[in-house]
Amino acid sequence: MVKVEEMQQMGKEQIESAQAAAGDVQKSLQAIATAYGDYSKKSFEEGKEFIEKLSGVKSMDKVLELQTEYAKTSYEAFVAETQKIGALYADMAKQSFKPFEGIIAKMTPAR
Repeated sequence: MVKVEEMQQMGKEQIESAQAAAGDVQKSLQAIATAYGDYSKKSFEEGKEFIEKLSGVKSMDKVLELQTEYAKTSYEAFVAETQKIGALYADMAKQSFKPFEGIIAKMTPAR
């Protein structure tokens, strides 16, 4: 049987754990926002460079070559950034559920 004092202590521990996790989640959200911002800036700069290169081209062959190169590098950068940001979201999800691990462990009877 669980005593009132034990329940109060468990509640206090869980509140402290949740507060710590909230701070970790906030840091994760900031890292995600930074990653999106960095990718957007990089993508814009690469697009700008592509347009500048394209404006100086005189032959259709060179246009197709530049376009193909740009499409390939843009796609590769997009996939890499998507994986990076996806990993950041996964880490944030893990951190947000940490406070519940303790509650579940204490409430689950040992076998």
